[in-house]
Amino acid sequence: MKKNHKRILVTAALPYANGPIHLGHLAGAYLPADIYVRYQRSQHRDVLFICGSDEHGVAITIAAEKQGITPQALVDRFHAMNAEAFAAFGMNFDNYSRTSIPVHHETSKEFFLDLRQKKILKEKEEKQLYCEVNKMFLADRYVEGTCPVCKFESARGDQCENCGTWLNATELINPKCKLCGTTPVVRATTHLYLPLGDFQKRLEDYVHSHAEWKDNVLKYCEGWFKEGLEDRAVTRDLHWGVPVPLAEFSDKVIYVWFDAVLGYISSTKEWAQRIGSPDTWKKYWQNDETRYIAFIGKDNIVFHCIVFPAMLMAKGGYILPDNVPANEFLNLEGGKFSKSRNNAIYVKDVLKTFEPDFLRYTLAMNLPETHDTDFYWKDFQAKANGELADILGNFVNRTLAFTEKNFGRKVPARGTLTSRDKEMTGLVKETPETVGSLYEIFKFRDGTFEAMNLARSANKYFNDSEPWKTLKSEPAQCATTLNISLQIVRTLAILFSPVIPFSAERIWKMLCIGTPLSDEQWSSAGEMKLAEGHKLGAAEILFKKIEDAAIEQELAKLGVPSETETVKPIASFAPLKPAIAYDDFAKIDLRTARIISAEPVPKSKKLLKLHVDLGFEQRQIVAGIAEKISPEQLLGKTIIMVANLAPAKLMGVESNGMLLATASDGENFALLTTSKTVEQGTGIQ
Repeated sequence: MKKNHKRILVTAALPYANGPIHLGHLAGAYLPADIYVRYQRSQHRDVLFICGSDEHGVAITIAAEKQGITPQALVDRFHAMNAEAFAAFGMNFDNYSRTSIPVHHETSKEFFLDLRQKKILKEKEEKQLYCEVNKMFLADRYVEGTCPVCKFESARGDQCENCGTWLNATELINPKCKLCGTTPVVRATTHLYLPLGDFQKRLEDYVHSHAEWKDNVLKYCEGWFKEGLEDRAVTRDLHWGVPVPLAEFSDKVIYVWFDAVLGYISSTKEWAQRIGSPDTWKKYWQNDETRYIAFIGKDNIVFHCIVFPAMLMAKGGYILPDNVPANEFLNLEGGKFSKSRNNAIYVKDVLKTFEPDFLRYTLAMNLPETHDTDFYWKDFQAKANGELADILGNFVNRTLAFTEKNFGRKVPARGTLTSRDKEMTGLVKETPETVGSLYEIFKFRDGTFEAMNLARSANKYFNDSEPWKTLKSEPAQCATTLNISLQIVRTLAILFSPVIPFSAERIWKMLCIGTPLSDEQWSSAGEMKLAEGHKLGAAEILFKKIEDAAIEQELAKLGVPSETETVKPIASFAPLKPAIAYDDFAKIDLRTARIISAEPVPKSKKLLKLHVDLGFEQRQIVAGIAEKISPEQLLGKTIIMVANLAPAKLMGVESNGMLLATASDGENFALLTTSKTVEQGTGIQ
């Protein structure tokens, strides 16, 4: 947090209330925002977390017409549904509002009239598509056609879902009315426009002053600046939305792109009214001591980095976003999440089967922070079982169960520390700062990885200390081991509280600490604060493993064939190589290793340089997999490698080993790994 800031305002993009929330939404804006807010609150900072439903626009009217109900009935249903889904998932908004309420309409009209009175808005005639069958002007999403930029055949009249280009419906190739399927005609209508070009210099200066922003955000903005910002209509011919507060435009509404972003302000006003301090919203929006962070998906970059800042500049007196950490897209089993194509995993449904923390952790470890990523059900199961259950849950349970059995549920005394104890306590002390520093710069995936690494190290510490042996031979050392292990359990509860809050609370309950977890200071996570003799609760299984049948059921819902259905005919496989003697095979030393860093080899399209941890030593290997998997996707993976392969140089880079992977390309490419977590350096027989 910057020194001149006393408080943090966090917003997450307002979801359309035209359908249920799916996992793609969560990975894009909501889970990263929630992790950030929970972390900042654990630092005891003044944080306000704002969101709400976007309830206007053509997406709403089209959905309502398809269902034969009014737009209000539609948004009422989905607003309640999504608010409930967010709550079940653990989203801790301070206020979840909606744009159909009076305070939002008043806020939108205030901004509109202010810009009108300042003569910033321009009135001009434009050409718009008109449906002669339905006798109406067609707002952008009532039209579908071919994108003039990427030639995607199902582009909307406002934006191409495929390439992200912001469009005018008249630019579409072969446009069709979505109501009747006929080709519309072009007619003239009058609208008011926001001249974005008049703000381009100020916007460029604003964006260029934030070199710390993500590359995808900066590059996207530069693309818009290079093309030159154009006027954008603020009004539209539609019956659903915020009515234009001008008599001469009484048959029009304020364009949803203009009113939706103002939902952050109106939601903050609603919150202030709810807490009985109506003017408190100004402290967050009209005070330079507030740092504003806007979490969005990449398809919202233009609205939050260019359009909204231009509106705030035009109005005056408001702070601008200090950072806009936009995520890329999360794909589903190799395809795009899409409500319109019903290719999605809806939160309201999936939480009936799986614990929210399983989903939160899997998504956190796979957030599309720098590039698109994929959600696979098998990977979800592997992370839930192999990491949450076998690493974190295993350490918590074995520590508490051993203490319960041998020390009567009381924290044993900590005696003289061995070198192993000192190394472990040193790691415990430094990890909170490591994780926190990553969260501060919006690297939630790396932060979560480091927290789980501490749990990995804790299991190794427990194993290497062998308390089941020292219990009789060196009881003081056994007590020290368990004391330190219990301190680590406390540390892990704090470190994981932003990511898996429900499970963190369960750990806290097992530790029987009198103060609430929410009262703990993040910086205290590395301290040994459990006193000798402190009474503990009963040990519980923290995570119940997910069975194959549950995953197969989810795959069936998506139409993904089970493993038994995907067996290929023998003819499709490469022929077997000539037989070899066992003695030849026995010469190969196969070991497990964990990838601790990965980067491209300069001037090579195919090679990646990897540093791997074998447990007893670290090595550098070079693998020809750069076209099949990104470096970020490799971090933390446990691989199987040939450890006794003679050193070789590839593109001038030395390789001391070879990882094993399938020989196939595309979707069939996979690293060879273990079915459960094992220690690095374990031999393969």
